[in-house]
Amino acid sequence: PTAFSNNNNLQNLLILTAVKVDPSRVADYISRLSNFDAPDVAEICINNGLHEEAFNIYKRFEVNADAIGVLIDHVGSLDRAYEYAERCDQPEVWSRLAKAQLGGLRIKEAIDSYIRAEDASNYAEVIDVSTHAGKFDDLVRFLLMARKKVREPAVESELLFSYAKTERLVDLEDMLHGPNIAQVQKVGDRCYDEGLFEAARVLFQSVSNWSRLASTLVRLGDYQAAVDCGRKANSTAVWKDIHAACIAEKEFRLAQICGLHLIVHAEELVPMIRLYESGGHVDELCALIENGLGLERAHMGMFTELAILYCKYRPEQIMDHLKLYWSRINIPKVIRACETAHLWPELVFLYVHYDEFDNAAHTIMAHSADAWEHGSFKDIIVKVSNIELYYKALRFYLKEQPLLLNDLLHVMMSRVDHTRVVSMFHKSDNIPLIKKYLVAAQVTNNKAVNEAYNDLLIEEEDFVGLRNSIDGRDNFDGIGLAQRLEKHELLEFRRIAAHLYNQTKRWRQSLNLSKKDKLYKDAMTTARQSGSTEIAEDLVRYFVESGNAACFSACLFTCYDLVRSDVVMELAWRHGLANEAMPYFINLVREYQTKVDGLAAEVSELKVKVERGAGAGGAAQPNGAVNGPNQLLGPAGLGGRLMIGHTGSAPMPAGGAPMQMFGGPGQPNNMPGGSGSSLGGL
Repeated sequence: PTAFSNNNNLQNLLILTAVKVDPSRVADYISRLSNFDAPDVAEICINNGLHEEAFNIYKRFEVNADAIGVLIDHVGSLDRAYEYAERCDQPEVWSRLAKAQLGGLRIKEAIDSYIRAEDASNYAEVIDVSTHAGKFDDLVRFLLMARKKVREPAVESELLFSYAKTERLVDLEDMLHGPNIAQVQKVGDRCYDEGLFEAARVLFQSVSNWSRLASTLVRLGDYQAAVDCGRKANSTAVWKDIHAACIAEKEFRLAQICGLHLIVHAEELVPMIRLYESGGHVDELCALIENGLGLERAHMGMFTELAILYCKYRPEQIMDHLKLYWSRINIPKVIRACETAHLWPELVFLYVHYDEFDNAAHTIMAHSADAWEHGSFKDIIVKVSNIELYYKALRFYLKEQPLLLNDLLHVMMSRVDHTRVVSMFHKSDNIPLIKKYLVAAQVTNNKAVNEAYNDLLIEEEDFVGLRNSIDGRDNFDGIGLAQRLEKHELLEFRRIAAHLYNQTKRWRQSLNLSKKDKLYKDAMTTARQSGSTEIAEDLVRYFVESGNAACFSACLFTCYDLVRSDVVMELAWRHGLANEAMPYFINLVREYQTKVDGLAAEVSELKVKVERGAGAGGAAQPNGAVNGPNQLLGPAGLGGRLMIGHTGSAPMPAGGAPMQMFGGPGQPNNMPGGSGSSLGGL
């Protein structure tokens, strides 16, 4: 032994390095080295695509389950996996191989592998795959092994069914005579459904199910035995089955025995009717049943079968009969008869009284020439459960009764999907037909409805209605509509586009549109609604640059709270618009004067309070207290005599500052500071 041969980490590192750098040397290292972490190295080899090397590692260290897993999952060779399983011959290896073979639909090989592994754990999948593939012979072998390992009803039931499918009736009987936990009744039903009547006979006989046994014997043609079983079963359904079979085979002696047990039951009126019909005695049959309707023991079958006979032979009498006796008939049976006889009004009548409103509506639309009536259809359509019928009804009315569409939509208003309705009529280009519906449906504020109605108003050039729709409902594509309307040839629609831009806070687009159409009042309103100083001042500058003095003055009034006074002064001074700006300045000075007067009153009140406090406290002043009225508000220049009085300086002229301070037309240089002043003095 050397230091390398004993060093686990070095060997791991050598192999891993080879995996990354020179994969061709990995196999040699695996065969020569022995002191490395086999599971980890094998996993790394798998992750790097070295599947054979991983297999050799597992094989060398006898991790056989993982080794065969590599062959199955990564190499993908079931044949090599089978050879390896033969060599190892271990249950877990066979189980792993069997599952893979089953997944590859190698059913016989998979079952052989499961048997060699003596593994029945996957019985459910084996049963399912084998049954679908029809491999019942192989399935029997597996189930015999599985029955020894697990006690499950599913295993034993499938074994019985497999015996039946492979016609091993002797084995089937032997298993039934021995202890078992199979679900014999279910297996018998499966055999009966698949036509395995001999096996079904054995199974039903073992559980004494005489009813099913009798039916099975009928299918086997053993009518005498079927009659004997019918006596044991004592069931009307069994007697009916045997009776029908005997009639078909002309076994009239046995049919009479069966008929004696049937005729005492009122529901067995049908065989008698069929007998009359086959002999052509229809009038006599109808008269017989009509006379029997007044009997005390008259039953539903009589009313029902008479209705069916009317459908077949006397259609002019069926509606009167239904109106009198609809509550005493078997409606589904009469529905089928009416449908066969193409009696559509009667069929609708029955559907309505049977609460089959979907079928009633469908019948009316399919056979409108005979069955449609607007009032009754409206009553029916609101009661259907299948919402698709709403839209089918709309298509039906669009095709046959377009003028009644709005009336129909009115009753379906709360039930239909408005988006789908609009889409349907939009595709057929029939939106104008449902204008009344759109108006009524706008209460839901549905986007599709709003947009369809808006489009219709645009098409009709109804700008008043469009403005009301936009203001009343907000669920629509405002930007898209605005972009369409801004190119409209009518001015009012372009105004609505600007209004829409306002609603979506796209102020500049709205302003540009209003300025383009010279709708300056709308532009001012937009600027005020925006609340933006920048937008308002840009509009003011636009009016100045365009020489529109009246709009300049109006805009100052409209956007009074937004524009800055210094900007207004500068624009008025530079462009000779002092007169137009004067209402703004007057209002501004008045506002400032009101504020100054209020501040002066507050300062005077505070001065009085301070003087009273100074008189009460004497000469001693606390730190931080004011020393006198002239220093009331500190050195900031706010308050005091310098702010509110004019002691030692010229008094303010009565009526406020002279107009020369603001400049006048043709006198911009009268402003303080000369022509280059920034108007900071104001």
